[in-house]
Amino acid sequence: MITSTANPAIKFIRKLSDRKERQQSGLFFVEGLRIVGEAVQKHWNVDTLVVAPELLSSLFGQQLVTDVTSAGGNVLEVSADVFRSLSVKDGPQGIAAVVRQRWSNLEDVHPTAGDTWIALDSVQDPGNLGTILRTSDAAGCRGVILLDQSTDPFDLGAIRASMGAVFDQPLVKTSLPVFASWKKHVGTVVVGTSDKAQQDYHQFSYPEGLVVLMGSERLGLQEHHYALCDEVVSIPMRGESDSLNLAVATALVVYEILNQRRDKKSHSQ
Repeated sequence: MITSTANPAIKFIRKLSDRKERQQSGLFFVEGLRIVGEAVQKHWNVDTLVVAPELLSSLFGQQLVTDVTSAGGNVLEVSADVFRSLSVKDGPQGIAAVVRQRWSNLEDVHPTAGDTWIALDSVQDPGNLGTILRTSDAAGCRGVILLDQSTDPFDLGAIRASMGAVFDQPLVKTSLPVFASWKKHVGTVVVGTSDKAQQDYHQFSYPEGLVVLMGSERLGLQEHHYALCDEVVSIPMRGESDSLNLAVATALVVYEILNQRRDKKSHSQ
């Protein structure tokens, strides 16, 4: 059992709070029964399971330890004090994991009828990204494409906000020029959102397979994005506010798409 916070393995895990370390190692850190359970049960590559026996009272958590051990995984036992030094929770549950990141390739994405992908250009807030992942999963979207300098979906804030959806949604990381080339090659429809657009998001008839392109929190979509879009829609604003939170705006559009498809399906039956 590791009892020192200066242990090299513990120091490395602590470094995973830094994005640069996550990028270099290809690993990320998660904590808590629910989120660790999601990683294990959905067969993500758990590099190391971190367990504090003094704190782990849950039978479900103990079963996770058994499952990882049986699969030949690495289990690191630590003291309660060492675990608390890694934890960001007020009441640590005594289980955490170092997990291997999983990314999808853009060239493997081919939106077909019924598919909706979300593309985010330079999203900055991990909470927004996590919420969009959760919404994307709930609305039946196929995955999220992160363009240019977008925040890290494996940031702890993004993981928490996703409520486990980070383990369900395919993630693609690419640049705007590569995305533009891919769009032309596969021939998919891209629909953007902007408060300057004349087309109301509720009145537009969305195609069966498409990508919804959302701009950053601060700038939204810019002129160079519009050339990529087959249509740009706007969400009406009736009060004094001149913009919506990025995650809220994304949710409105993808649920509009979902509802239109549900209506078409019910009318055809």
